[in-house]
This record gives sequence, C-alpha cells and structure tokens, in this order.
Amino acid sequence: MRSNSRHQNALLAMLCAFALSWAFPSPAGAQNTGGTVPLGIFAPLGAGDQGFVRIQGRVQRGPEAPPPPTTEILLDMREEMRKFVISIAKYARTHRPNFRVVARGGLDLLVKRDDIDETKSSPARSYMRALDGLVAEGLFFTERRPGTPPPPERQVRMIGLAEFAKKNGIRVMTLDYGSGPEHVDKARGEANRRGFISLVTDRPLIDMAALPIYPKRPFGENATSVIALDQVQNFVVVANSLPYGREDVFALKMHDTNYDMVIVDVFHGRKPLSKRAVETLKYKKVGTKRLVLAKMDIGSAANYMYYWKDNWREGSPPWVSAPQRGDPDRHHVEFWRPGWKLLISGDTKSYLYGIIAQGFDGVFLDGLEAYKYYEGGGADGE
Repeated sequence: MRSNSRHQNALLAMLCAFALSWAFPSPAGAQNTGGTVPLGIFAPLGAGDQGFVRIQGRVQRGPEAPPPPTTEILLDMREEMRKFVISIAKYARTHRPNFRVVARGGLDLLVKRDDIDETKSSPARSYMRALDGLVAEGLFFTERRPGTPPPPERQVRMIGLAEFAKKNGIRVMTLDYGSGPEHVDKARGEANRRGFISLVTDRPLIDMAALPIYPKRPFGENATSVIALDQVQNFVVVANSLPYGREDVFALKMHDTNYDMVIVDVFHGRKPLSKRAVETLKYKKVGTKRLVLAKMDIGSAANYMYYWKDNWREGSPPWVSAPQRGDPDRHHVEFWRPGWKLLISGDTKSYLYGIIAQGFDGVFLDGLEAYKYYEGGGADGE
C-alpha cells in the first residue's frame, strides 16, 4: 500500500508539472532547471514589457500606461499679468493704503476674452479695481510714426477701451508722440473732449529727459494742492534725470514747475533718488503739493539695474528670457514666475518696497504688454 501510494503521488506530481508547463511555459531561451517556472505575482516588468503585467509569472497585456508627466502648462498670459498687477497693488496698499497704482498701456487687460468665443468679453473687474490710473499710449499719434494717428479700426478700439476704463473709475491720461503746437493741440483737444489728460512728447518714453518745449507751462496749471488722481489736470514724465546733473539740481528744476503730477525713474544714474529729493519733487513752484510717481518696469529685466548679477544670462535665472530686439541690454522675463514676482514685490527686499520706503506717492507700472511677446504677437510685443 505504501509503494502504491508513493507511485500515485509521483504520478500526480508528474501530471501537475505537465499541466503547469503547458499553462505557463518558460520564456524562450530560458534555461530549464527542473521543468518548473518560478511563480511571481505582479513581478516588475522589464524595459521591453511596457503595456504588460506579469500575473503568476506569465506576461499578459494590462491597461495602457499613463502618458509621462509634462512640465508644460498652458497659461493665460493676460490673466497672469492681471494677477501680477493685482498682487503689486495689494502689497503696496498693505504698507500705504493711499498708494497709487498707474498702468502704462495694457488696454486689452481691461476685458477678459471668452475661452470659447473670442468675440465675447467681460470686464476684468478685479484688475480695474487694482488701478487708480491708466496712461493710454498712442491713441492719437503713434510712437513709431510721430504725428501720425494709428489705423482707424485700432484707434476706435483703443479709444473705446480707454473710455471703458474711465467709466469704471480709472483716471485716464494719454501719451502721444509728435512735436510742435499742431500735434500738441490736436491730441489735447481729442483727449479733453473725452475727459482724458494729455501729454505729447517728441521722443520715446524711455528717453524722455526734458520738459516739453511746448507748452512752456502746463495746460490747466493751477495753484491748488493735488492729493488724488482725479484732481490731476496735467502731468509730465522724466524717465532719465541724468542730463540735469546732480540729483539736487534735478529735484530743484522739477520743483520750479507747476505740474500736478510728475513721473520719474526711481534711479538717478546708478543710485536711487534720496528721500530728500523725492520730498522736494512733491511741491510745485507755487508751494502746494502734487503727486510724484516712480516708474517701475515689471515686464523686462535690464543688465544695468541694481538687481542684475554678473552670472545672470538667458535661462539663468529661469525667468530671464531672450534679449529684446533693438535693446540687447534688456531681457524679456517670464513675469509669472515666482522668482521675478518676488524681486518686484512681496517683501522688504523688493523693488516696490524700496519705492514705498523712498516716499513716492505711487508707482507707474511699465512693461504690462510683455504678455504679447509670449502670445506670439511679435518679438517685442507688437
């Protein structure tokens, strides 16, 4: 009986081994070490086994593997710029509630396009609430062709957006390009008719280093103190104060005018304007107060600015992009990146905090139309 039992057990083992070898054959080329296949449950797959799983040693087709993760995120560049400006305004007003925020250009940011139907739009209310003022550029005479109006369709659209801003409580000023009484009077007449405040210059804003030749005294000159943007009847921009010589000479020269608002660069050469110089700028010749705003570019980084480090270049830091066409010392920036945003605003080491600490009444935000570059609107946003 014991012999028969051993015989039956051996026969049963042979049958099991045969069944297992039929159901789970050894991989081709595998060495047979005893007629059995090691049984593994969900064993790791090899490099060539993608799309398959091992179940009890047998490779079978499983569910499709998910696509590899991607670092590319589709961003709404206009919305990113809106959020950037909103964050700047919010930070500034936590330190000084009446700090004014004035934007240069960016008229398209005033409305949000519908994601499905771009012919539809809605007001960008949070963005507009962040702004106190807006300088609409080239409404009547363009920078590229001074003394020449923009194409009719473009002009109608720009004026419509500027009027929309005004209806939403934003003080609208215009900056046009031309020279002589003909251009100045024409632009001023068109602006006044719509309730805008006009300035006409014969050079690009970045090169504005002198007071207007005409008129020698500002239109709407008045002796009252100006402490709010809705009181401003005239303004001037001096983006480069170096031609005036020493900073005190510059401050006194500006003090000798009766403009209601003065927009200046934060820096006089390599050094920021002193608190004393800023305080001098705040008073008109007649002795009453006016607003003084500091120009700050949030859409590009220049290698001559205080924050630029010697080892910076395109791609390092990651938010530094290609040099601007026609100005290789200035780079496009990925303005939505945390590193750039923190450099501009957000702590006591930021550009904006320095402006607040120097005593400026507000900030004039330049570079808002940087979003056009990343939308593919041209090398430099046009």
